Amino acid sequence: MKDFLTWPFRILGFWAWYAKEFAVANVAVIKDVVTVGNDATPSIVRLECLSFTEGFYTLLASLITTTPGTLVVGAGDTTSKGVRVMYVHALYYTDMDELRADLREMEERMLKGLMLRPKLNKEATL
Repeated sequence: MKDFLTWPFRILGFWAWYAKEFAVANVAVIKDVVTVGNDATPSIVRLECLSFTEGFYTLLASLITTTPGTLVVGAGDTTSKGVRVMYVHALYYTDMDELRADLREMEERMLKGLMLRPKLNKEATL
């Protein structure tokens, strides 16, 4: 019952958090475009996803892609442990572990915010 009562607030909380992250990413890209020089440090990372369903995997890929400075460039095969994999290109990260941690935070917030009863794939590694 508690999950059902908190679900609308978790949905609103996730979308508010994502709107803030979206705005921060926009500012970083705009700043890089209008200033002299180039702050971009492009990189690609492999991300093991926590979601069990195709719908949430697709939503995560869409959220990453619509966030300025990041783009899902490919979906890898599911591992032998049942973990879905995606490859993400980012413009403004020098530390790949920090990028993976930020992407993992986005996915956890998405799953905990949008799922009625959140269930995460514990086999996925960071």
